[in-house]
Amino acid sequence: MATGLEVGAGRIASLNPATGEVLRELECASEAEVFQAVDRARAAQPAWAERGLRHRISQVREFQARLYAKKSEVAAAITREAGKPLAEALVTEVLVVLDAARFLIDNAWSLLRDEPVPHGNLVTKLKRGWLVREPHGVIGIISPWNYPFSIPATETLAALVAGNAVVLKPSELTPLVGLELASLLHSAGVPEDAFQVVIGEGPAGAALLRSPIDKLVFTGSVTTGKRIAAGAAERLLPVVLELGGKDPMLVLDDADIDVASSAAVWGAFVNAGQACLSVERCYVHRRLYESFASACAEKTKRLRVGNGLASNTDVGPMIRERQVRIVEAHVEDARSRGARVLAGGTRLPELGANFYAPSVLADVTHEMRIMREETFGPVLPVMAVENDDQAIALANDSEYGLAGSVWTDDPERGLTIARRARVGTFGVNLYVPDIGAPWGGRKASGMGSVYGPEGLHTYLATKCVFLPG
Repeated sequence: MATGLEVGAGRIASLNPATGEVLRELECASEAEVFQAVDRARAAQPAWAERGLRHRISQVREFQARLYAKKSEVAAAITREAGKPLAEALVTEVLVVLDAARFLIDNAWSLLRDEPVPHGNLVTKLKRGWLVREPHGVIGIISPWNYPFSIPATETLAALVAGNAVVLKPSELTPLVGLELASLLHSAGVPEDAFQVVIGEGPAGAALLRSPIDKLVFTGSVTTGKRIAAGAAERLLPVVLELGGKDPMLVLDDADIDVASSAAVWGAFVNAGQACLSVERCYVHRRLYESFASACAEKTKRLRVGNGLASNTDVGPMIRERQVRIVEAHVEDARSRGARVLAGGTRLPELGANFYAPSVLADVTHEMRIMREETFGPVLPVMAVENDDQAIALANDSEYGLAGSVWTDDPERGLTIARRARVGTFGVNLYVPDIGAPWGGRKASGMGSVYGPEGLHTYLATKCVFLPG
């Protein structure tokens, strides 16, 4: 995992990935300080829960209003620390959080209320039963750098409205965005001890895992996710793990090439490809293959790469040079095994150390790393397939199972493919998740869900209560 700039024992620096500028130096929380934060959260949680659901919803509404008023300022803060273009920071981060707040404001009351349980057996038939949903207590959240505002904010809002306290450990690469979230929540009326941010690298996250939290929500790599799962198992700590993906895009022989190629270019290069829902591999029917690949290459060449703060930038920098090296290694492996580079395929040193040209590769195979390992960078590999069966077989031939999509002129044909895909989310002529639907993966992509009713219930324990009839 890439790390922040080390500036001394117990300190890190936040950097602008486009320029290398040091934005701010920060103290790292010690293990004792992480435990103290959790203790404060535990002490604050009962009062927060006792304020009642209507009050907590009103706090979410106030947060929503304050975020909307500061939306441009927050987007700029995201761009400075994560690199993505301003418009992208606004749409894929700030607007997503505003929508998550809207979902909770509209639905939390109905989703969190007690529910009657019908009885059928002779022992309980004359009794009344209720499902009562209660907060877990203290939720620990470890969030990533690629969506440093939308991921922790959507998770935090759901946990808070459910009556929990939250301790957030943001990525060491984007700590300032985590602090911006805290500022917004506290100004909206959430008590400071009910939502806290602890700054640090891996040791701070490990301390949060060992602390007396009641549930942990982690987004990050498979390797770290496995370590967290093993540590959580020692005390049966419930966890939600979102561990990335190698999302496939299937283009059938009746697809609209212009529409599908535009979707592929957007899906591959949003956030410079540093997205768990990024199009990481593309399978195209041979009849359309050359035309589709050429269309993708032509559209890719028109993308403007640069500092995300510039108004004309389409693709910003990658987060750190170490991530660039992974992309470079995957592309070179593919090239050495016979892949054609139709666009890009090189660093852009004239722009800075963290820039890599958006790239389209053709004639890739599953023997290449680019089709099997998570690249997490601005590369679109395109492979020809003979039919629908081969396309879905290759799409499922992965350790990951987060998301995917199929592009076709026949929705029923697309639905048939969707039913066969072993992923958590699948779109037919779509490649965008919805805040009202669960988001989570299968296989190495993790366990559990966020978003939607299931995601809200993630932050609740369900109790069954029986009463005399």
